[in-house]
Amino acid sequence: MELHIYFFRHGETYYNRSKRFTGHVNSRLTSKGIKQSYRVAEKLKEKKIHVAFKSSLSRSSDSLRIVLKYHPECKRVIVDDRLIERSYGELEMKYHKTVIRNYGKEQFDIWHRSYDISPPGGESIEMVEKRILSFIEDLILLMKRERVNVVISAHGNSIRPFRRYFESLNIREMMDLKTSQDQYFDYIVES
Repeated sequence: MELHIYFFRHGETYYNRSKRFTGHVNSRLTSKGIKQSYRVAEKLKEKKIHVAFKSSLSRSSDSLRIVLKYHPECKRVIVDDRLIERSYGELEMKYHKTVIRNYGKEQFDIWHRSYDISPPGGESIEMVEKRILSFIEDLILLMKRERVNVVISAHGNSIRPFRRYFESLNIREMMDLKTSQDQYFDYIVES
């Protein structure tokens, strides 16, 4: 029996739109972000979803709420902060252009897109990957035990290691990923 993981990135937020480091800060969905979430919801409308996962951040919750409007069969929503966006530490709430002006484009790129280097007081993608791998291990066990399809409302940097795992990507390929906010991924787990 095939079980499905439907995985998507939350819709655009005000911080995304203004190019600010969001990390663990709450930033509401823009009207575009709400429309993106409805597009994901339409694409997932005919799928069977039994269990849903989200982080504790409002953008994950708000996007998931829109998707679940079409899924009365989903009776359980689980908050798991292993899915939460990467912490940008001292860079959170700062505009990208301010960080570039203060530290230079090269340093900005290192903090923003390096696999194993953390921004000051924040997390590297390598650190995020460790918590995502722990989540995936627990998720697969739950799916096989309960024979359920799941949907996950995640964040840009938690999607990277998730896709790396299921698509067998190397580190460079993972770091080069761009994930649209109106698409979803469907990964199959054999029960």
